[in-house]
Amino acid sequence: MQMRIRIIKRLALGLAAATWTLAAAAVDISGAGATFPYPIYAKWADAYKKLTGIGLNYQSIGSGGGIKQIKAKTVIFGASDMPLKPDDLKAAGLVQFPMIIGGVVPVVNIKGVQPGQLHLDGATVASIYLGDITQWNDAQIKRLNPQLALPSTAIAPVYRSDGSGTNFLFSDYLSKANPKFKSNVGANTSVQWPTGIGAKGNEGVANMTTQTDGAIGYVEYAYAKQNKMAYTLLTNKAGVAVAPTAESFQAAAANADWVHADSFYLILTDQAGAKSWPITGASFILLYKQPDDAASVNEALKFFSWAYKDGASMAAELDYVPLPAPLIAQVKKTWASEITSSGRPIWSGK
Repeated sequence: MQMRIRIIKRLALGLAAATWTLAAAAVDISGAGATFPYPIYAKWADAYKKLTGIGLNYQSIGSGGGIKQIKAKTVIFGASDMPLKPDDLKAAGLVQFPMIIGGVVPVVNIKGVQPGQLHLDGATVASIYLGDITQWNDAQIKRLNPQLALPSTAIAPVYRSDGSGTNFLFSDYLSKANPKFKSNVGANTSVQWPTGIGAKGNEGVANMTTQTDGAIGYVEYAYAKQNKMAYTLLTNKAGVAVAPTAESFQAAAANADWVHADSFYLILTDQAGAKSWPITGASFILLYKQPDDAASVNEALKFFSWAYKDGASMAAELDYVPLPAPLIAQVKKTWASEITSSGRPIWSGK
């Protein structure tokens, strides 16, 4: 009888442990931040949920919001398209690593102008956002587009009103292209735009640009593609007019020296190369080096590892650039060496 009771107790304990394991496994991974990678994160989340039963609860609120939430410890990971400087990471006890690479593209709403027809350069786009160029038939724009019939329609610049990495990449590029923009506006996740209409998130800028006659905005390329928006060509650092494509993002990324980048701090705007898209950027993940919830961080790392390997083709379908294998290996080495709990690595390496 006592033997039977002991067996029943063992079975009960085993069942309780199994139930707890299933319950723990069913807990979603929480994250917040950049809208730039949201289309691919959403696609990855759907596929991963079907495969593992574990969901990704990602709030697409902008890089500034993601940085605030990870620092407040309200999410397991933050996401930002503006990399934090090594000193800032150290002060906050955070580690960062790149997750995906993509491009920010100017988009316009001009009657009769189709995707890829309008050619602009950084100096001209900066002048538009400074309010110095106010009509689409301005001489500076016409010089770049001698074969295109442009109307006298007033230009309506649309900008990100929230703190965002897309803002940072766009304003960083314009600062490199136009000295006046650099001195008057500068580069940051939030800047004081001299003119225009504010909208929240890549989604908001895409919608506002689509709804406003004569508008120009800037969004991650997946948003332009999904919404069939009229993206522009841009003159790159080599003086070549290039279109936003996975190939031109990859060309810019190919010049990146991640090996010597301290804490993966690297900005990919205005890279050299005849094929490089000039507003290319990486989107970064932020995690605590010594997190309070080690189990949830391990689940997040499993998701990121899966995304690197099995999500690469999905990323390419949306014209993001998956990270090259050597960089992924470098990232995972950082996981193993810097993210710990009770002095032991959280990442199992599987």
